[in-house]
Amino acid sequence: MTRKRPVAAGGSNGQAAGSSGRALVVCPVLREGAGRERTAAARLSEAVGLAGAIHLDVVAAETVRVDQPRPATLFGRGTVERLQSVVAENEIGVAVVDGTLSPIQQRNLERGWKCKVIDRTGLILEIFGERARTSEGRLQVELAALSYQKSRLVRSWTHLERQRGGFGFLGGPGESQIESDRRQIGDRITKLKRELAAVTRTRGLHRQARGRVPYPLVALVGYTNAGKSTLFNRLTESRVFAEDLLFATLDPTMRAIKLPNGPHAILSDTVGFISNLPTDLVAAFRATLEEVRAADVVVHVRDISHPDTESQKGDVEEVLRDLGVGAAVDNGLIEALNKIDLLGGNERAVLANRAARNPNLVPISAATGEGVDLLLAAISRRLEAARQVVDLAVDLADGASIAWLYRHGQVLERRDDSEFAHFRVGLLPADLAKFERRAGPQVH
Repeated sequence: MTRKRPVAAGGSNGQAAGSSGRALVVCPVLREGAGRERTAAARLSEAVGLAGAIHLDVVAAETVRVDQPRPATLFGRGTVERLQSVVAENEIGVAVVDGTLSPIQQRNLERGWKCKVIDRTGLILEIFGERARTSEGRLQVELAALSYQKSRLVRSWTHLERQRGGFGFLGGPGESQIESDRRQIGDRITKLKRELAAVTRTRGLHRQARGRVPYPLVALVGYTNAGKSTLFNRLTESRVFAEDLLFATLDPTMRAIKLPNGPHAILSDTVGFISNLPTDLVAAFRATLEEVRAADVVVHVRDISHPDTESQKGDVEEVLRDLGVGAAVDNGLIEALNKIDLLGGNERAVLANRAARNPNLVPISAATGEGVDLLLAAISRRLEAARQVVDLAVDLADGASIAWLYRHGQVLERRDDSEFAHFRVGLLPADLAKFERRAGPQVH
């Protein structure tokens, strides 16, 4: 399958023809592809979207069948020569290969096509480098980028001193240099790991502080561009950046929301997942995604209008298992089936029938607000179902602990004697553990 767009006079953002802003996207389709099966058209569309996320002007894009991957170039000689003509005719400055390239393959393709070549990992890292806003996010992306660069011949690492986003895979100062200083990169990685360890400790303290707040944690997860940030804004009446872009959100955001039966919860918006997410990047963002591991309820936001929605669901669940949230997946996540406003009448009817048979499925439109009240009700039901009913005895003189139980739990029964207040109370497992640490031997 081939898809080409007319050649414009100049690239996006006012970039002149021949600059690195004009791009070719090539999606290799292996005879036996690794990972989850996707249509070639969907893979190509996603790759073009990734390139557009960092303002590359994609003037040519196509899928290429690769029956026998070549160690030197991945593609066969005829394909390399044909694409060399495409690059020259369209004055392309960057070729994006939607797959994994070895350092030798990347170097040889750059020599053959006479333009910058980056693979899927490099492209995703470049996007993350531009989008990360918090100091923690920048540290995590930089660590992942350096780990990636250390494994191959790096043209330059002077991009670390630049103020703009991105990580230099598209060019920049010293791009003609072929060798990197591995010692300097190694020193920088060591320094970043120390800084991130400090950040992780700080996040742990913040998490402990939130533990003193009587609200459960609800985490939104989902494939990139599924509409998590739009839903987050709808539920919290916030204005978190939400655009029709891949990876519009990188840094986690938290806000309080009110649930239908009265109590509040903390809602967390997280980075979007994607198929074949670079291993280094998953590892680097593990600290950020610990919010998901600590969540009382995980809501999987899905773009139900996307043709590859089932494959995207599988990719998200795979990453969640890697993060140690497999139990939540096995027990059934709440699935917010988003963007129903983009479905036709028959598709919506079929979806409604599915949701009627499965309480974990909630059709919604974050854009219009349709179904959001049903989603909040589903979250409340999940929290109530997770409560453990326990019998506790608290010293009557310990008014703070008694008040804590009323704030955090659902008091079903109370009986006082001369010394103790005896409670039968429903508590979330995490809150019960907190109370036991707080009250100690007063718990019976």
